[in-house]
Amino acid sequence: MDRKQSLSPAFAQGKPALHLAMPAGMRIIAPIHSPIVIGGPMSLNELNTFPGVTATPDSATRNFVFNHTMLRVKDITKSLDFYTRVLGFSLVEKRDFPEAEFSLYFLALVDKSQIPSDDAARTEWMKSIPGILELTHNHGTENDADFAYHNGNTDPRGFGHICISVPDIVAACARFEELGCDFQKRLTDGRMKSLAFIKDPDGYWVEIIQPAPL
Repeated sequence: MDRKQSLSPAFAQGKPALHLAMPAGMRIIAPIHSPIVIGGPMSLNELNTFPGVTATPDSATRNFVFNHTMLRVKDITKSLDFYTRVLGFSLVEKRDFPEAEFSLYFLALVDKSQIPSDDAARTEWMKSIPGILELTHNHGTENDADFAYHNGNTDPRGFGHICISVPDIVAACARFEELGCDFQKRLTDGRMKSLAFIKDPDGYWVEIIQPAPL
């Protein structure tokens, strides 16, 4: 059976869903060492004992930081507008490589008062915190009408999305509507009413969540 046929129609169309639409009489048989969890959270003990998980990481990794994610973008002006105006990021560093014809843009979603004004100190700070977004722009792609990056959510699927946590998801989504954002999933769509997805200028999905239950 094709994998997409076993999933809900919403998921097969590129929309997230938690339920499985299985043909009549078919059961999911999960090996005892490969648990399938749908919906509710697992206990910390279950997470620490999940197959493949190292419950106590090597002490050598204690000060490691998941620093950044990189996305390639077609039109850097449109992307910077989206991430700074719509989502509130700040551009904290830019690096140009003219001979190779590309530039790197590093953005942070932080209070601007936290950003060091000294260039060297800002670079060191940027490399020490989690959650940096790196945008890579290959010069000239913005002028090619036929050029587009794969967003990871059409076949062959790979990359999925980044995620932004907001204090009030209802208010945030209302603002995104006012700003004319392209929604992949509104709060009212599907069965998962506590999250939404908007899309950036390249079609990359941005999940929107809030910490407290909706």
